[in-house]
Amino acid sequence: MADLHIAAISKSFGATQAVQGLDINIASGEFVVLLGPSGAGKTTTLRLVAGLEAPDTGRVWIGGRDMTDVAPALRDVTFVFQQYSLYPHLSVYDNLAFPLRSPLRNLSEADIRAKVGEVARMLRMEDKLQNPSTKLSGGQMQRVAIGRALVRSPAVYLMDEPLSSLDARLRSDLRIELKRIQQDMGATMLYVTHDQVEALTMATRIGVLDSGRLVQLGSPQEVYEDPNSVAVASRRGSPRINVLPRSALPQLPLPPAVTTLGVRAEHVQILAQRIDTASHPRARVLRIERLSDQTLVHLRLDGSDHDLVVAAPPGQAAEPGTNVHLKIVQSLWFDSGGQRVRNG
Repeated sequence: MADLHIAAISKSFGATQAVQGLDINIASGEFVVLLGPSGAGKTTTLRLVAGLEAPDTGRVWIGGRDMTDVAPALRDVTFVFQQYSLYPHLSVYDNLAFPLRSPLRNLSEADIRAKVGEVARMLRMEDKLQNPSTKLSGGQMQRVAIGRALVRSPAVYLMDEPLSSLDARLRSDLRIELKRIQQDMGATMLYVTHDQVEALTMATRIGVLDSGRLVQLGSPQEVYEDPNSVAVASRRGSPRINVLPRSALPQLPLPPAVTTLGVRAEHVQILAQRIDTASHPRARVLRIERLSDQTLVHLRLDGSDHDLVVAAPPGQAAEPGTNVHLKIVQSLWFDSGGQRVRNG
């Protein structure tokens, strides 16, 4: 495996700036996830690393070598796409073996057989090797697609939302499998997704992209607990963070620069009894959303048209139509440009 350095890369398509001054250092063996909405520049970044797109400015370094002008086939990277992209006329074995039969590799059939067997065991698909690829389930087909990347043992793995077309159960299972495989192999992976759960459960570090710019890079905990902007705060957390204007919570003492507050659902308490409204916001319960692991209470703040979602402990959710008082345990502060205002 190798380190990857994306150095001040920019790429535009006509008037659209897809990637702007992107700069990331990824250590060998690290699992970095780029998180962002559609159009944030995630896939373009992968294509620039793979050599499928040429940057307007900037360089790509892999294993200490400048690969910016090197042909894709010579970069020693693999690319796993959202769609399976299997050869339908080939068996699972031959799909996995296909990359190893490239003239550039010059491997014997015995070496190919050994490598395919190793990856099949890793994917837990030893009993499927002779099956036609068209007879597999969606999850099995995606395992084979990932396996075709694994057999090559490249310097860097690039993955473009490879689990997004699967159902929720399969996504959960394959997230665990993929992370296990990455750790076992010590693989360097750059993975893009719009799914924050994937980012949280798999990443060593998360890079948040917004309109082609890297707006924050850090561990999953850092990005969640210490976001540097409203855009970053809104990308992490389920339910999404409550974003409110300063005027919605006049009870809170705030620095003058603060125009917007971010309040996560777990950082609000519904008080058991009515108390001083001057210190604690008042709200009306709109509806209750009972999930398997938590109860979400949807509220309308008193005297405004702003809503708030609160994660309430079991048995503490008031009924719809009830008026309650709230305690804001913690909030994040942002200025008029959406940038973080630090405490004090």
